[in-house]
Amino acid sequence: MKRNPYITEKIAFALLFLATILVLLPVIFIVFIIIQKGISAISWEFLTTSPRMGMREGGIFPAIIGTVYLVAGTLVFALPLGVLAAIYLTEYAKDNLLTRLVKLAIINLAGVPSVVYGLFGLGIFVIFLQFGASILAGSLTLAIMVLPIIITTSKEALESVPRSFREVSLSLGASKWQTIRHSVLPHALPGILTGIILAVSRAAGETAPILFTVAAFFLPKLPQSVFDQAMALPYHLYVISTQVPNVAEHTRYGTALVLLLMVLSMNFLAIVVRSRFRKLKKW
Repeated sequence: MKRNPYITEKIAFALLFLATILVLLPVIFIVFIIIQKGISAISWEFLTTSPRMGMREGGIFPAIIGTVYLVAGTLVFALPLGVLAAIYLTEYAKDNLLTRLVKLAIINLAGVPSVVYGLFGLGIFVIFLQFGASILAGSLTLAIMVLPIIITTSKEALESVPRSFREVSLSLGASKWQTIRHSVLPHALPGILTGIILAVSRAAGETAPILFTVAAFFLPKLPQSVFDQAMALPYHLYVISTQVPNVAEHTRYGTALVLLLMVLSMNFLAIVVRSRFRKLKKW
């Protein structure tokens, strides 16, 4: 008996829709619980004051500032290095054994547990280079952790640009770098921004790497230089949830809500910029 292709197609779409719902439901449930239990903690005082009474009262302002510093420092180190590495691997490197090993190593590094990066940052940046527990050491550690994400997504974005764009530019007398700069990178930018979104999300939410390299339990003042320690929202949330007794539930969930909103805000900004550049595509 011959199957009706339309029925098969409807069954396939139904299964795909069901799989999508099964993925989204836990995320929606988690976000709903965080908002429901944490929204009561959000106030101007909570966002602009320091913790007091042994972390049981006050706000999370130092942790917010520390998180912003760490994310900014991570992008400063990881973004140019990751994009340049992707450009080299895509446009300049020859397809040989060494190049294939480098690409394989990048893919494997993306799966390394974050605690391993934390121990690496402790050994190299904190102890060997004597940066101490500082914003600089934490940013460098997080930058190394997100480099594989930026390199991989940037490489895929560069490879998605049609080869004809390069050929036309070169045939008109442009150099290799001019071709990359003016004919390839502008069209690959939306994909590169996707990598930035993923990198920011991971850097802002990690606890293990900053636990070894930068995070402080409590600081009476904001960091003054890149060699100072800093509080950070992921570690602060861990501390008030596991190390400090009798912390109000709404305070814990409020901290989680602020971290969630920070990550979503950064992602939303990057998505808006990406959509604007995506409209410039000519294919």
